[in-house]
Amino acid sequence: MPSIHVTTFIAAPIDRVFDLSRHIGLHKISQQDNNEEAVGGVTSGLIKQGESVTWKAKHLFKTRFMTVKITEMKGPDYFEDVMEKGDFVSYAHKHHFKAVNNGTIMIDQVEFEAPYGSAGKLFSRIYLTGYMKLLIEKRNNTIREYAESTKWQALL
Repeated sequence: MPSIHVTTFIAAPIDRVFDLSRHIGLHKISQQDNNEEAVGGVTSGLIKQGESVTWKAKHLFKTRFMTVKITEMKGPDYFEDVMEKGDFVSYAHKHHFKAVNNGTIMIDQVEFEAPYGSAGKLFSRIYLTGYMKLLIEKRNNTIREYAESTKWQALL
């Protein structure tokens, strides 16, 4: 099963970074190049444990839908979202946050399994893992941009 690990330093308090990481509107901003929007479940504000959101976006030349549920949350240190419905066989994203003297270290761990058996495994190894890592890095750069400036005040 492919996995992605991204570590991001953000010069902002852990509570702010944690809340921005689960803010539906900020996620949408970070993925605007893919026309990503929340179309079901929690569609604005902060998502909480036990809640779900359905995302609609254009990825790999196709409009796709994915519903994820927040299965675990221990704020401000951790939350996990797991796919309930979508194109993957399985998808789980663990978000870890660690306060440090001058900010927050944010760690994303994603495990997923593409459909289509051996062909899906090969596609994941050649392309999909890198593509998804770039999406996470783009999201994290947007979180950093908002958290390290005054932009966060318009959301939280």
